[in-house]
Amino acid sequence: MALERELKTYNAKLPELREQEGRFVLIHEDSVVDTFESYVDALKRGYHEFGVKPFLVKRINAHEVAQMVTRLFTSNSAIC
Repeated sequence: MALERELKTYNAKLPELREQEGRFVLIHEDSVVDTFESYVDALKRGYHEFGVKPFLVKRINAHEVAQMVTRLFTSNSAIC
């Protein structure tokens, strides 16, 4: 699964990250690189440091909200 290592790192570090809830964390492999006020700032830093190598940018949230995305298909096209 893509970013499995980074997601495990996020979950392992979440107790420490909770004091920065609402900020965005940048994670590469097993390391928390830094936290940021904005998603864009975290993303820019990730691309600057890691290029196309996998990294995760995620809002720090002590209580995860389940999200569901569905896609409907017709015979001619996808309806989103």
